[in-house]
Amino acid sequence: MDYRRLGNSGLKVPALSFGAGTFGGSGPLFGAWGNTDAKEARRLVDICLEAGLNLFDTADVYSNGASEEVLGEAIKGRRNEVLISTKTSLPMGDGPNEAGSSRFRLIKAVEDALRRLGTDHIDLLQLHAFDAGTPVEEVLSTLSDLVRAGKLRYVGVSNFAGWELMKSLAAAERHGYPRYVAHQVYYSLVGRDYEWELMPLGHDQGVGAMVWSPLGWGRLTGKIRRGEKLPEGSRLHQTAEFGPPVDDERLYTIVDLLDEIAKETGKSVPQIALNWLLQRPTVSSVIIGARNEEQLRQNLGAVGWSLTAEQIARLDAASVVTAPYPYYPYRRPGGFARLNPPLV
Repeated sequence: MDYRRLGNSGLKVPALSFGAGTFGGSGPLFGAWGNTDAKEARRLVDICLEAGLNLFDTADVYSNGASEEVLGEAIKGRRNEVLISTKTSLPMGDGPNEAGSSRFRLIKAVEDALRRLGTDHIDLLQLHAFDAGTPVEEVLSTLSDLVRAGKLRYVGVSNFAGWELMKSLAAAERHGYPRYVAHQVYYSLVGRDYEWELMPLGHDQGVGAMVWSPLGWGRLTGKIRRGEKLPEGSRLHQTAEFGPPVDDERLYTIVDLLDEIAKETGKSVPQIALNWLLQRPTVSSVIIGARNEEQLRQNLGAVGWSLTAEQIARLDAASVVTAPYPYYPYRRPGGFARLNPPLV
């Protein structure tokens, strides 16, 4: 396993991390993802650790806390071997203080997560969404207190817009609060919006990307192809409405090329899609999921080799989309020159 620094922090994380959204498996979304219990989760954790994957990502909202509980059971007795990342800020109930990132909510959310995980500290806490109703200084000062208390090691965010992240980083710099070192983002061959603003921001500010849904919400698993119906048992039958939309023709063009490169390399379609992400700027870790041992071992096969520059260029060309203003003049042949070359 390759290990990379998480943004500008000193923490080293595996190139692939494991997403525990399938643990617990309750509710319309997470139940469709999977319903892994503690015994099955422990076996998946065993396989991950054998491969050098030691970072496990979850969230309080996953199965209403059950994911954290199952993960806590799965790592019992080997807490020092793993890194735990969890997230909070999304609603955990209907009460007025059961969502957001207020001091009240964050302190309670961290205490609840520690209890469910069966640990005394969280290695990386990420805010699951920006809370526009709470001053960023209140958010950051609370996180600073929790870091000083030893309950958190590092802090990050997820699904922030560029201005939301930059506003927070500026406030942290101004007041001497811990800076966000990670941004958990959606990024895949069929979803490259991250590159337009968040990637340059992450590069400039030292914020590493942790990529969620790297297979495009299940569209790059190798089971979806031009002219074929979704296979029986596909999660997309139940979860498509929750995920980022993808134009069908663009999807099929990308999948056709993935099939070509699969034949050239002897690798699977998802392994190629994951490996492409591992070559991208600012990516610290790509979060993989698995409902069973076979899926996990397949995804772990995305490391230990690299696509060629020519194969990467073909995938880039097949998956590129026109960026919105003000980015598009810089992301097209013959476009305006940047003062500095673009990252991608």
